[in-house]
Amino acid sequence: MSKRKTRKRGKLERALPIMRANAAGIDMGATEAVAAVPADRDRESVRTFATFTEDLHALADWLQQCKVDTVALESTGVYWIPLFQILEARGLEVCLVNAQHVRHVPGRKSDVLDCQWLQYLHSVGLLRASFRPEQAICAIRSLLRHRENVVQIASMHVQHMQKALDQMNLQIHHVISDITGVTGLAIMDAIIASQQDPHKLAKLRDRRVKASLETITKSLVGDYRPEHIFTLKQSEAAYRHCQQLIADCDREIQQGIETFGGPDGESGTHSSSSDDSTAAIPSFDLQTHLHRIYGVDLTAIPGLECLRIQTIFSETGADLKSKFVTSESFCSWLNLCSKDGTSAGKHVRGPRLKTKNRAANAFRLAALCLHNSKSFLGNFYRSQRARFGAPIAIKTTAHKLARIFYYLVTTRTAYDETVFAKLEANHQQRRLRRLQAVAQQMGYALVQVRA
Repeated sequence: MSKRKTRKRGKLERALPIMRANAAGIDMGATEAVAAVPADRDRESVRTFATFTEDLHALADWLQQCKVDTVALESTGVYWIPLFQILEARGLEVCLVNAQHVRHVPGRKSDVLDCQWLQYLHSVGLLRASFRPEQAICAIRSLLRHRENVVQIASMHVQHMQKALDQMNLQIHHVISDITGVTGLAIMDAIIASQQDPHKLAKLRDRRVKASLETITKSLVGDYRPEHIFTLKQSEAAYRHCQQLIADCDREIQQGIETFGGPDGESGTHSSSSDDSTAAIPSFDLQTHLHRIYGVDLTAIPGLECLRIQTIFSETGADLKSKFVTSESFCSWLNLCSKDGTSAGKHVRGPRLKTKNRAANAFRLAALCLHNSKSFLGNFYRSQRARFGAPIAIKTTAHKLARIFYYLVTTRTAYDETVFAKLEANHQQRRLRRLQAVAQQMGYALVQVRA
């Protein structure tokens, strides 16, 4: 019996075509950055640098010596920002990569393998850069995010003040609507100044307070202990300091928005005030500056007010067309559209991605505010809520608002409610035809009732 000959099969090697021959990959950490360049550019194709500024410049020099013109950088916390700015200033194209797109790969357990994997994926064109607005928008965005953090800290100090009042059994914060208003702050200032007479404290009541003088007097009878008064004093001082920090942030944001050029390149610095004592927010017409920047009045869209538009502007900028080709890509970036797909002819539900996109949250809040709106968008939100529930209604309405926002900004077209009136009329006609068809099948005929 002859032996069966076996043929050794060689290993089939498959390699993707190199699309970016001068690509590098960097894994950024808190204390060191590991960079990888093509193997033929240096004897040591992988190097580790510290995160001091001079070391980051040395990293940029090494990349330029290796003739690298594009870099894949993984967005890890905020550690990537200094290196991103240095490489961008050197004229290198930086591809900021979402960590979710490259993390599920087995066998990579070190920073060296991470940066080599980033370099390979970027060289074969498998990485997509994350959206990052221009530097002027990033400056305003940083200020607004910092302001949001300060507002949250101020709210914590308000809770501390309420706790101190509760421990002294002073119910004033349950009687008036806002403890940080004129009446609340005046009464707390008097308590801190050793005033404990309820009748004298009640006389500090503002005339606009709806609670009676007797009710306020009863709410100010309590146990004035020194330790709780001290806690109240420090909490109120911290709250007032936070309010001053918020005012300083508002002035910086105002200056950044005023100097930002509109769609035609003009700026609005002519409307700023040079007197610091009068540089308060009421003199700053935010709606006018947003109209100048976008070239269209976006506050005409139901649910979108100036502060929400300001948040969207700080996250996306004014030039949406260059970053998002279509409204679908814009809504996908906002995570306001479905990620579902099809496989083997069947519907496959996509993953529910959690996002902290502030622009998306602004559109969601705008959609939630349409609950009592008499507009077409308000009717759409209520119908969606009746059919699918509040969470889905908020997301679908926010998606519609984002598409409207994108269309108005990219075309500079004024918001026209009559367009939706025509759509609503067509919808009513389709409903009438369906009802007539059902009635005819059952042997009935619809008759119009005249009022």
